[in-house]
Amino acid sequence: MRSARFWVIIVLMGFSAFVLHVRGDVDRIPYSRPLSGLPTTIGTRTATEIPLNQETLDVLGKGDFLYRMYEGSPNTPQTQDASAPISLFIGYFATQRTGQSIHSPQNCLPGAGWTFLSSGQSEFTDRTGKSYRVGDYLITDGKSSQEVLYWYQMHGRSIANDYKAKIYTLADSIEYGRTDAALVRIITGVQQGEEREQARNRAIEFAKQITPLLPAYVPN
Repeated sequence: MRSARFWVIIVLMGFSAFVLHVRGDVDRIPYSRPLSGLPTTIGTRTATEIPLNQETLDVLGKGDFLYRMYEGSPNTPQTQDASAPISLFIGYFATQRTGQSIHSPQNCLPGAGWTFLSSGQSEFTDRTGKSYRVGDYLITDGKSSQEVLYWYQMHGRSIANDYKAKIYTLADSIEYGRTDAALVRIITGVQQGEEREQARNRAIEFAKQITPLLPAYVPN
């Protein structure tokens, strides 16, 4: 049996598609740089690109995607925290008018064999003084645990909740003629001998480093 969350999302998506169809105009799509231009060095970590296969791209749909693993240099002595890998996924959709919709990690991660152990939200302020509210999750595959942060970046907002993201998409499509949005997901493993709080802090510090860069690639 489908969960209540599934049906709420389906109803919101259907209503959004109906309203956009009735309006009959086209989205206003602001200029944005390709995500590939995001710096490959963030702090002390350097990125390795993770290719997305065609099957995954077909599921994701028409958008601009970045998937990287940021790791500390093996040639530089570092603490366990500084050397722990951090993965970054960003999916930016210039329009969601044609039935295109961002896939929530709440659906994708369980499909990849991960179970959610806990869920909540965290807040942080980046170096520009901008505040963010993000989803904060602990997941496991039975062998290891990972800290996950994700949020929807939409017209200068950070939205931690899937339902609110759908509502804002509908509201902004009516008021501004825009349905563009991005999903930002950060994952880092809970290292051996490490508390979950240390992994969370590592993910949040990384988020603080990338958020000032996002407006060039995900328009406000």
